[in-house]
Amino acid sequence: MSYIRKEIPPELLARQREIMADIREHLSSLGRTPLAMVDTYGCQQNEADSEKLRGMLAEMGYGFTTKESEADVIVLNTCAVREHAEQRVYGNVGALTHTKKANPNQIIVLCGCMAQQESVAKRIKESYRHVDIVFGPHALWRFPEFLQKVLREGGRVFEITPSDGAIAEGLPQKRDGSVKAWLSIMYGCNNFCTYCIVPYVRGRERSRTPEDILAEAKALVAAGYKDITLLGQNVNSYGKDLNLGVDFSDILSMINQIDGDFVIRFMTSHPKDAGEKLFSTMARCDKVAKQLHLPFQSGSSRVLSAMNRRYTREEYLALIDLARSYMPDIVLTSDVIVGFPGETEEEFEETMTLVDRVKFDALFTFIYSRRPGTPAASMPDPFTREDKQKRFDRLIALQTEISEKKHASYIGKTERVLIDGTEGSTLTGRTDGGRLVRLSGDESLIGSFRNVKITGSNTWALSGELI
Repeated sequence: MSYIRKEIPPELLARQREIMADIREHLSSLGRTPLAMVDTYGCQQNEADSEKLRGMLAEMGYGFTTKESEADVIVLNTCAVREHAEQRVYGNVGALTHTKKANPNQIIVLCGCMAQQESVAKRIKESYRHVDIVFGPHALWRFPEFLQKVLREGGRVFEITPSDGAIAEGLPQKRDGSVKAWLSIMYGCNNFCTYCIVPYVRGRERSRTPEDILAEAKALVAAGYKDITLLGQNVNSYGKDLNLGVDFSDILSMINQIDGDFVIRFMTSHPKDAGEKLFSTMARCDKVAKQLHLPFQSGSSRVLSAMNRRYTREEYLALIDLARSYMPDIVLTSDVIVGFPGETEEEFEETMTLVDRVKFDALFTFIYSRRPGTPAASMPDPFTREDKQKRFDRLIALQTEISEKKHASYIGKTERVLIDGTEGSTLTGRTDGGRLVRLSGDESLIGSFRNVKITGSNTWALSGELI
């Protein structure tokens, strides 16, 4: 079947590559390697975007540093999901006045979801005049063009034109580490949950072709990556815009068939699009982790309707039961919002009973954060922050108890663990279900799968010893 490809034309991307080469030639005359710093806020998709920003910077001839005072270019790749993250960015941007004063030629870049908001761009333009470049996610592929303009002409660049978004294939990437990799399979979101700003800043859902995804996955496996996480705002919606008859479960099956010893993870799933085909595919595919992050957000069907989540409490619980029928030992994690506008004490109790019923391995919990421009921002909300904090603390206490018991149940078992890094002198790894394991051993083990006997646990992690 035919479909409209929402892709940046190759000739426009070729122009960006020419600009990267021009900048590299210009910088080579400096007699030193200029340094760049990329600071990432928010979700895994932002992490993947930062890898492309680093890739373009490397292609342009920049080295990298973690110190603002050493950097010739500082890039802040921002998140707009919660107010706290935005305030932290404003604080950090403000502090960069000192590095800019010490190095007037330093170029400061603000990009990502936060930058796409018109109100943010206006505030940066008026109150943070040391920021040179501002652009949203849709314009990431044009970063070399913006940087060249500032290097050549000075001045400031702002590019936050509203857009449904398009896919830019073939951008260079500089990945963090050599064991775990992000692989974006789609971008944008069509769900419009009433509390969420993401569809407004990341645009509509647009899927990469199966061929492009599979080619990148094969390249990652050939390069030695052992843990590949497929990314999308809602991976379960994959392919709906392509009309190719290929859905997310099919993508899992295709990548599972690649030769090699590696694990496939994915996030994030939306319950409205999860179902039997997904769960049966996960159960059948030996390389797909038996781990599911399935945000429920609230245990109240009334609140879920107000959130525009498009499923009920009962439907969510039925999905959990179905997943466990295929994978009895599946590791389940979720997101939950406490204090959505108008949520009553009784409705919060429904969240508590859902958590107690499902017994998630871990929860990512948030107090509702008002996002101007979303429908929820204008909903009446009679409850105070103190009311919400009390509920939040109760939820944390319940989940802590559940997580401690879940982790304690691993003690004495042997788990296949991918050793993926270090914390000080301690090795770290992940089980098939994504549980963090700390153990002793030589750093030469990083990047290998090892059988580990679990000897201890706490709320957040397991400890073990190599067999």
